[in-house]
Amino acid sequence: MTNKKRDMSWISQPWRSSLHRKTNHILVKVIVSIFLIGISYRLLFSRYGSGEKVFAPTTEILGRNSTDEGKCNLCNGVWMPNPSGPAYTNLTCRFIEDHQNCLMNGRPDRGYLHWGWKPYQCDLPPFDPYLFLDAMKNKNWGFIGDSILRNQIQSFLCLLSKAEEPVELYHSSDFKSRQWQFQKHNLTVSLIWTPFLVSADIFEDENGVSDAPIQLHLDSLDQSWAGTYPKFDYVVISGGQWFLKHAVYLENNSIVGCHYCPDKNYAELGYEFSYRKTLELVFQHITNLVGKHIPVVIFRTWAPSHFENGQWFDGGICNRTAPYKEGEFNGSNVDQVMREIEFQEFEKAKKTMESSGKSNYLKLIDTYQLAVMRPDGHVGPYRRFHKDKKGKVQYDCLHWCVPGPIDAWNDIIMDMVLK
Repeated sequence: MTNKKRDMSWISQPWRSSLHRKTNHILVKVIVSIFLIGISYRLLFSRYGSGEKVFAPTTEILGRNSTDEGKCNLCNGVWMPNPSGPAYTNLTCRFIEDHQNCLMNGRPDRGYLHWGWKPYQCDLPPFDPYLFLDAMKNKNWGFIGDSILRNQIQSFLCLLSKAEEPVELYHSSDFKSRQWQFQKHNLTVSLIWTPFLVSADIFEDENGVSDAPIQLHLDSLDQSWAGTYPKFDYVVISGGQWFLKHAVYLENNSIVGCHYCPDKNYAELGYEFSYRKTLELVFQHITNLVGKHIPVVIFRTWAPSHFENGQWFDGGICNRTAPYKEGEFNGSNVDQVMREIEFQEFEKAKKTMESSGKSNYLKLIDTYQLAVMRPDGHVGPYRRFHKDKKGKVQYDCLHWCVPGPIDAWNDIIMDMVLK
């Protein structure tokens, strides 16, 4: 091409005027379109910038108040397509347990691996194992809770093992409690399986079949974690799902009531009662030790399930292959009740910590929105093809495939503790 100006003298004046009119008309349409797009974009995101959030509790989350200028709530956002996929696979990580190893167990679709969590008004950086390990030299982490937390720690180890593989120091006879060490950085990571957080007598077999009601001692913490709590620098703690099971409640070794025990002459107190009492005791333990030992405690909220047409024991399934759109599914009534209890008890503990000037040591990570929008990320039937008594494959619509949506929970934890 040449840099000389093109000769436009062949265009007659009437045609020039027509050309100018058409050009101006097109320009006006473009400007109006841009203006309308800008208005729509602002309306869409101003909803989330104003503090009016569907899932956000009233408290500070991750040490970042979403109403503060220049800051955002990492737990409020949307799942966006991510063509690059997960940071690891079942072939590059050996810490995935068989019943969460969906790829190994034959899951045919891969779409669930290609979504990334995008908070409103800010970005969530991917997990950086080198940065994290350097920052956590000589530290001791404890993950305290049920099988969902065990699910999360698989992702945590897989992400970190890209920089250094840990060695296992300990495991219980059933492998539910374990401990690893990243020896180059002297970082110890412990998993303490305690589904109720309080002392419990459980009479279930490995398939969840029980020959007697669970007995919960609502005035006594499980010492498997409470006794070792002082050694940790960072603690991630969560629970909830087991409280929906049939149980008898005790205080001072005397029965005070139960949850669903029609064949017993006990007061029906319900799972809400036991969960609230448990969280009161857990947070009391944490706040009482502020003057003696102060780990950073991260309390993770309730994890929803996505069973449809039943539950795990009566044919419930989860076979969706894409995330829900925002507002399409907000969870069950049980989800809302349990989360409200969590927020209320956390708020009370936070105020106690504030009175001692140590509020920064107690954090809430609300992963509910991240989880509730991902019905496609569950193990489903790809859990070693476990069958019920009738020979039908049971779906697991509570636990998550690894890799999968649960990786974003650890992305948020990394961002929280490092910033």
